Amino acid sequence: MWAKRLWLFFRYSRWLLWLATIGYSIEFMIHRSQHLDPFGRLYLTTEVWMYLLPLAAIFVGCFELMMREKAGISRLQSDQVGFDR
Repeated sequence: MWAKRLWLFFRYSRWLLWLATIGYSIEFMIHRSQHLDPFGRLYLTTEVWMYLLPLAAIFVGCFELMMREKAGISRLQSDQVGFDR
């Protein structure tokens, strides 16, 4: 049971990281001037967040796949959503 819960944690974390990436990208488009220095280059913090969030989502996705195998959760071929009850 712990493996399924950890799998769910990684699954939700992955989706939250992708949503944070989209949100930060939208924020960047709205407030572009706050993320650029006088020479038109990205600030280091902006660059780190723009690359860190999607990279973390991919990294967590790898852990999600690993935990799916460990928990014995198979890919569903039918229209069923969720666990067997």
